[in-house]
Amino acid sequence: MHLVDRGRADSWRPELPVRELAATVYYPAAPTGGCRDRAPYMLPGAAAHFDAVTANSYLGLGTPAGTDWAGTATHACQDAPAAATGGPHPVLVYSPGLGEPRSWATTLVEQLAAHGYVVVTLDSTYEAPEVEFPDGRVATNVPYADPAAFITKSLAVRTADTRFLLDELTRLAAGRNPDADGRPLPARLSGALDLDRIGMFGHSLGGTAAADTMAADPRVRAGVDLDGNLTNFDGSLMPVAEHGLDRPFLLVGTDNPDGADTAPGFAAFRANTPGWTRQLQLRGAAHASFTDAEVLLPQLGLDRAELTSRLGTLPPAAALRTERAYLAAYFDHWLRGGDSCLLDGPSPAYPAMGFVG
Repeated sequence: MHLVDRGRADSWRPELPVRELAATVYYPAAPTGGCRDRAPYMLPGAAAHFDAVTANSYLGLGTPAGTDWAGTATHACQDAPAAATGGPHPVLVYSPGLGEPRSWATTLVEQLAAHGYVVVTLDSTYEAPEVEFPDGRVATNVPYADPAAFITKSLAVRTADTRFLLDELTRLAAGRNPDADGRPLPARLSGALDLDRIGMFGHSLGGTAAADTMAADPRVRAGVDLDGNLTNFDGSLMPVAEHGLDRPFLLVGTDNPDGADTAPGFAAFRANTPGWTRQLQLRGAAHASFTDAEVLLPQLGLDRAELTSRLGTLPPAAALRTERAYLAAYFDHWLRGGDSCLLDGPSPAYPAMGFVG
């Protein structure tokens, strides 16, 4: 969806009188008898920029030049009608990490949609590395000189963007088309959203944004931070770590020493949170293990040493299986009233997931 907030100028480019956003909606679909129009992993313009700039210059993935990100097929069927039964479904919002496109968690998002959630992924235009709009325009990230100020502003803008997205989803649930270009939306999609059961999760800065958005908007009932800092550049606590949250929030990190900077913020958040909280640790993982890097990089010819440096020592299949299980169990419990046994303590079925006392 192409969304336009006419109530505010663009936060990163104030000469633009409106704020434009791009979102992708994943949802349980009706059986189609075969999918002839499989959704691409990225749109062509965004994919070209990701290949030329973001993948290696920004994210340091070490991928071969000319990787066909636009030609990479997903497991989603483009514009399929929403399932006629089983809804309306809880809604989850996904926020990507700094320098990552919203498609960089497709493996997790698709599984959650298949599990019965409507999942909306949202880029923060001009902070995100590349955002392609329906007319083919590609908006790239603005330069910045002060990383600390940039992060602070990014979190404020992401919170405002997400709150606007929730307003637009309310329009969609009421049967109105929020797409700025008036393009037809898939059949039955408006009836698929249960906006009384909203969750949010994100990776890195997106995980921090999930916490910040929950602090600002009570519509988000449960959240997950996947390896995102809750401290500022100078080591001070972010406001959400100082004050905590009154609703459930799950913290997931790694045992990688390179990711140890999450520890002070996670500990403070837990100490200051009156609501339910838990801290988990994906053993043998690295920061990028919570993204599609876990499943895509092993297919691109990187040697074992390169893969280990970027993804840690946990086998990709185990990482993905574990992440999917705990995300589903968490949101099932808090948004569907499901059994929380997987969140109560270590499970022999998922030995890579540790609980931090």
